[in-house]
Amino acid sequence: MFEQELNQYWKTVVDTIQDGIMIVDSGGTIVSANKALERISGYTRNEMIGKPCIILNCNICEIAFEGSGDHWCALFKTGKLDMRRCTFMRKDGSYIHVLKNASLLHDTSGKVMGAVETVTDITEIVEKDNQIAAFRRELRSENGFHGLLGTSVSMQQVFDLITNAAQSDAPVIIFGESGTGKELVASAIHKMSGRKRKPYVKVNCAALTESLLESELFGHVKGAFTGAVRGREGRFEAARGGDIFLDEIGDLPLNIQVKLLRVLEEKVIERVGDNRSIAVDVRIITATNRNLRKLVDKGGFRKDLFYRINVIPITVPPLRESAGDIPLLAESIFRRIQLKSNKNIQGIANDAMEQLMTYSWPGNVRELKSAFEYAFVTCQESMIQPYHFPPDIYQMPKPLKTHKKAFLNREEIKKKQLIEALEQTDGNQSRAAEILGVTRVTVWNRMKRYGITAPRRINS
Repeated sequence: MFEQELNQYWKTVVDTIQDGIMIVDSGGTIVSANKALERISGYTRNEMIGKPCIILNCNICEIAFEGSGDHWCALFKTGKLDMRRCTFMRKDGSYIHVLKNASLLHDTSGKVMGAVETVTDITEIVEKDNQIAAFRRELRSENGFHGLLGTSVSMQQVFDLITNAAQSDAPVIIFGESGTGKELVASAIHKMSGRKRKPYVKVNCAALTESLLESELFGHVKGAFTGAVRGREGRFEAARGGDIFLDEIGDLPLNIQVKLLRVLEEKVIERVGDNRSIAVDVRIITATNRNLRKLVDKGGFRKDLFYRINVIPITVPPLRESAGDIPLLAESIFRRIQLKSNKNIQGIANDAMEQLMTYSWPGNVRELKSAFEYAFVTCQESMIQPYHFPPDIYQMPKPLKTHKKAFLNREEIKKKQLIEALEQTDGNQSRAAEILGVTRVTVWNRMKRYGITAPRRINS
C-alpha cells in the first residue's frame, strides 16, 4: 500500500530531477528510486527495488543494531543526515563520490514509515579538486628555485650564485637577454637574504624620463619643480633596510649615474630641490640586457659606476644555450596555464616538444610562455601539436641547432642526474646529495623509487 500511495504523486515529478532519490521502508529495503539514481548507480530500478539499501555500498553507512532489533541504521536513530560526502560502489564495481542527504518519513500518526535519501554525483568536482591539488604540488616541486626552473649545469651555477650573493650586502648585477628571468633572480636574492623582512623595491630605469626618474629614485621637496605641491620620499628611502632593484640600468641617464655613484660610495641621497643628505641602508641589485663594457667604451655609461655595481655579476643564460631545460620549463608552463584554463588539454605531443627543442627562442622564457598562451587558444584537441604554436615557431625557416636527444620527462632527468652523481662519488650518498643540492634522505628516497643500487668502491 505504501508504494501505491507514493506513486500517485512522486514518480513523475522526481524522475525529472538530476539528483538521485530513493525511498526505503523502516527495514532499509528500497521501495522506490528515480531515473537519476539509475544513472548514478548503474543499477536499474527493478534491480534496486526490493533490495536492502546497502546494495550501494556507501562508505559512511553506520549500522547500529540494538538488542531489540530497532534502529538497524544510524539514520533511524538520529533522524536525519545533512550534506555528507561519501562514496558509492556502482554496479560495475567502480566508485563514485556523492553528496548525501537523508531524512525520516512519518505517517499521519507520527510513526516512522521509512526514509528518503538524495544523492548528488560530485565525482567530477572531486576529480577536479584532486587535479588542482596535484598541480599545486607540482608548482611547489623541488625543481623550482624561487620561481626559477632548470636542471642544466648553467642554471645550477646561477642558483649557486644566487645563494651566495644573498649572504652578502655587496651590489649584485644581473646580465641576461630579455625574457631570461632577471627579475626572478633579483627577487630570489632578496627572499634568501637577511633583508627579506624589509622592503623590496623595483624601478625600471627605462620606463621614465630623466626628470621623473630622478624624483622617483631620490624623492623631492615641496616646490622643487612645477607641480611639486608637497614633498615626497623616493624609492631609496622607501627601500630603507631592504633591497632596491634597478632594472635596465644601462638606460640610466649620465646625470643620475653620478647620484647613484654617491649612494653606493657614501650611503646617502639628496632629494630633488634639497641639499640635505639622508642616510639610506639599501643593498642595490641591478640588471641589464645590454653590454655595459661597450657602453663604457662609448661613453654611455660611467666606468667608475660600472665597477661599483659589478661586484657580484650573475649571468642568466639564454634559453638556446640551455635547451635541455626546455622540457622542464614547457611542462611547468603548461601545467600553470592548464590550472587557469577550462580547456581539457591533457599534454604536449612529442612532435610539439621536438619543435620547441629546435627553435632558437630569441625571446627566451618569456617567449616560451607566450607560445603556450597562444597554443591554449588555438588547440581544440586533447594534446598540443606543433601547429598549435605561433607561426614563427611552427614554420621556422631553419632551426638554430638540432637536438637529437630524446625528450626526457622530469622523472627521467632526476634519475639520470642521480646516477651521474653516484658514479662521480663512488656511491657516496652524502656527497651525491651535495652535488644535487638535496638532502641525503632525498637521495635515498630517489634511489629506492628508481631502483638504483649505488656502486661500491672495493679497496684492494
